[in-house]
Amino acid sequence: MTPEQARELAVLSSGLSRQIGLLIDRQGRVQMVVVGDASSILLPELGRVRASGGRLRGLRLLHTHLTPDGLSQEDLMDMVFLRLDAVQVLTVGPDGGPGRSQHAHLLPRADGGDGEERKPYAVSDLVRWDRDDTDFAAQAQALEDELARGEAGRDVGREGRAVLVHVSTSPRHVQDASLAELAALADTAGLTVAATLTQRVKELNPRTIMGKGKLAELEVEVLQAGADLVVFDCELTPAQLRNLGEATERKVIDRSQLILDIFARRARTRAGKLQVELAQLKYRLPHLVGKGEALSRLMGGIGGRGPGETKLEIDRRRVREKITRITRELGELRKRRGLRRARRAKAEVPVVALVGYTNAGKSTLLNTLTNADVLAEDKLFATLDPTSRRIRFPRDREVILTDTVGFIRHLPKELQEAFRATLEELEAADVLVHVADAGHPAAHEQIDAVERILTDMELSEIPRLLALNKWDTLDEDGRRSMRETYAEGIPLSARARASLEPLVRAVLDTLDESLDREDLRLPPHKAEEGRGEDDADWAEDVPTEIIE
Repeated sequence: MTPEQARELAVLSSGLSRQIGLLIDRQGRVQMVVVGDASSILLPELGRVRASGGRLRGLRLLHTHLTPDGLSQEDLMDMVFLRLDAVQVLTVGPDGGPGRSQHAHLLPRADGGDGEERKPYAVSDLVRWDRDDTDFAAQAQALEDELARGEAGRDVGREGRAVLVHVSTSPRHVQDASLAELAALADTAGLTVAATLTQRVKELNPRTIMGKGKLAELEVEVLQAGADLVVFDCELTPAQLRNLGEATERKVIDRSQLILDIFARRARTRAGKLQVELAQLKYRLPHLVGKGEALSRLMGGIGGRGPGETKLEIDRRRVREKITRITRELGELRKRRGLRRARRAKAEVPVVALVGYTNAGKSTLLNTLTNADVLAEDKLFATLDPTSRRIRFPRDREVILTDTVGFIRHLPKELQEAFRATLEELEAADVLVHVADAGHPAAHEQIDAVERILTDMELSEIPRLLALNKWDTLDEDGRRSMRETYAEGIPLSARARASLEPLVRAVLDTLDESLDREDLRLPPHKAEEGRGEDDADWAEDVPTEIIE
């Protein structure tokens, strides 16, 4: 900005009694002139030129203030939302001449480490206009280089980097627990969590969930973290998804979409894949949004003239037709499962179903009890399809043990309906074993969530046992607290066979109170060494047979 330019800009602004803004590229050329009113200017839509990845807009905003005040919060928000190289203000004196100058620019992510909350931008001091010798082009290029170095540090082989966002009216500790669960879901989906953001509000913004200031902070967080994706820990409306996507210039998804993606990746059987596809279609249907008559297709013939079936209507009709077809196929699968359950009931083999929160250790418990090799991972929703194994205890006491899909708080209603066929396995159970992760920080909330789901499914009448898994991860205070809260709980570690005997006793006692307690001990593991003669006899008496 030469002295002549500064004086001309100040004189024009003073003579019009309006703010004047210039958008200047890195070669110093004015790309746009914006004239506002006495207190503000309104910047137009700038499109997405250059504004991608770790790049800035390539434009600096220089505008006048008719007061001696420096940069306003609105100026800083414009810089954040538009991803400008910098924003600079030139104050106009009472005589119509240039006064003082101040500028601001974005900052790359600060490592910090001192726990201090840092602003995402740097603001210079107000100085006399002719003493500001900042090289804005060099400053913007250095900032882009720093942002690019951050992007180069991405994890190789991952699905992408995500910023996780939680906005609600809940207390902070509830928000933190929910955000931690969302981070576990993101890890299961193959995402790298680049940053997290929380906000407690009195009322949710119907347009963007969060307030304007927090939305600006999210935009900076996304830019600094080099994120590809923003995941919200709630269910978003189609309008909110669109508005947030436009604001962040990133793909935005909600918790339901993330869970649906995990289910789609992990479904293995025909039934599981159909259930996931049905849930995805039901979620997608209300999110199909058209753009008016531009998508209209004309129909020929009498009565068909004028706007016909739009592209949007065709898409919705096809989705509904597919939902009908998949629902019919799932109905057939439910019938076949019902016949299998009827055969089991006729054989008078009792069924014990393992239920519980996702990643509580149900599959590990099934493997340990039956010497099976069902997939068991330290990830959410490792099991999606029901798996049954027959286990025979002494005196020809046989039990069918069924592993089911894990529960989770705020499970999308589309998934609740789609997995009804899977959860029908629970209706045929004689005993439910509620497996809980006793060592989880939110163990109480998870146990309560499972109990509510079982009540909603009208399964609360089935006899139920509470297995407090991962007992070995608790210290003495934690064990005392769990005993006081859940006196009926059975402590165990699903990986340690010896710790499971109290659970087996409780299961068989529940199935048949008259069963002799003397012989109710688990057979040794088939690969266990150092067994005595009695143990060898037990191993021969306890074959494990695959049912499904």
